[in-house]
Amino acid sequence: MFTATATNNTTALRNYAVIATTLIVTCSGLTDVFFNPARSAQQERIDNYSNVISAGLVSQAQSLGR
Repeated sequence: MFTATATNNTTALRNYAVIATTLIVTCSGLTDVFFNPARSAQQERIDNYSNVISAGLVSQAQSLGR
């Protein structure tokens, strides 16, 4: 009876360690992706393009509304 409990505890601790390690590696990888300078520059270009597209859509909507 004690052996089954020890085995279940060992399995639970092993699974917890695997999940914790996976989360740590994943989070550190995501941090590197989000603070990458190339990604920041790409986000700035996307923001600039969205401003241009928004202005074009507003202009088109105004011309259709008249």
